[in-house]
Amino acid sequence: MRLLVISQYFWPEDFRVNELVAELCSRGHEITVLTGKPNYPDGEVYPEFVRNPAAFTSYAGARVVRVPMLARGKGRARLLLNYLSFALSATLFGMLRLAKARFDAMFVFEPSPVTVGLPAVSLRAIRGWPLVFWVLDQWPESLAAVGAIRSKPVLRLVGRLVRFIYRRCDVILSPSRLLMSCVESYCRPGQRIEYFPNWVEGTYSADRPTAAPEVPERADSFSIMFAGNVGEAQDFPTILDAAERLTEHADIRWLIVGDGRAAPWVRREIARRQLVERVIMLGRHPQERMPSFFNHADALLVSLRRDPIFALTAPGKIQSYLAYGRPVLAMLDGEGANVVDRARAGFASPAGDATRLAENVLRLAALPPEERLTMGRRGAEFAQREFSRDVLICSLEKWLDELRGRVEPTGAR
Repeated sequence: MRLLVISQYFWPEDFRVNELVAELCSRGHEITVLTGKPNYPDGEVYPEFVRNPAAFTSYAGARVVRVPMLARGKGRARLLLNYLSFALSATLFGMLRLAKARFDAMFVFEPSPVTVGLPAVSLRAIRGWPLVFWVLDQWPESLAAVGAIRSKPVLRLVGRLVRFIYRRCDVILSPSRLLMSCVESYCRPGQRIEYFPNWVEGTYSADRPTAAPEVPERADSFSIMFAGNVGEAQDFPTILDAAERLTEHADIRWLIVGDGRAAPWVRREIARRQLVERVIMLGRHPQERMPSFFNHADALLVSLRRDPIFALTAPGKIQSYLAYGRPVLAMLDGEGANVVDRARAGFASPAGDATRLAENVLRLAALPPEERLTMGRRGAEFAQREFSRDVLICSLEKWLDELRGRVEPTGAR
């Protein structure tokens, strides 16, 4: 199959789409990726890319077509321009650079922004290539949830944009069954929506790599590790509230592996609350190194702010946490909490509840090591059963194959 993957983010940026492209190439598909210049999350184009752009034109057998765009920079205005510049550039330059290309289908990876769908919609209208759209961030609901946009007229405008994009897709993929009803509200009647959750990433398994040397060794400690994006949605104010409640327990420490737009605020709060000895920020590291950090964890923490839209989905890191075989501490509602409970792999507390999170930390720390080991093993078995990459990508291949030749260019009709 000849497949065009459209994603604003791609290698060397660290996103799940990288693994998807590599897997599809290994299965014999001919993949082209339409993307921008790597600049996530720091907001500046990677120096290694600036020095030698030609070194980033192929990945795991896939051709990578990069278009000009404004880097994220700092601040919301710059971020908006980043989103719009990619959408416009990928539409215009995509048409030019792919003028002689032929594809059986297109696949859009949308962790945010939804504007990544505009180039795909344009190509579908002009070239007639069928379109599969993977919704990983449901706009405008998520924008309202994190306070990125508070104006109701603007949110309604974003909703119209979402409706415009969704209704021009042939298949929409939802990472959560609960989220499907929200997605459906923007779609045509009877439009095809399929359940397609995040899979367990290839770097995670029950095998134990060498422990990361960046983590300070501390005997007799109980370490809770958060790994991933440090953003507004992850509700670090409540995490730090829970850490404050446990300062009298000298053996408990919190390890944060990752970076994001909220990281500077978190660092300031750690100092202000005098938590420097209890909450340690370890910075961002490549995805393939995460298991070496997890080796230091007695429990893995996942959190989301309290909001109806966040209750409809489970963060992708839950699958990776489960696969590694460590107990999970979840501070979130809905789908994510349900996954942890069904796996019987940890303890879940309501979103925004620092008291319950602190209680669950103490409850987990009090368990005998053998019980925590059993809990982690149940999680690994559940992840393999429910979120197998091989099974999920086989389903994706089937849906893409069913779409071949089903769409004509608008001008041909």
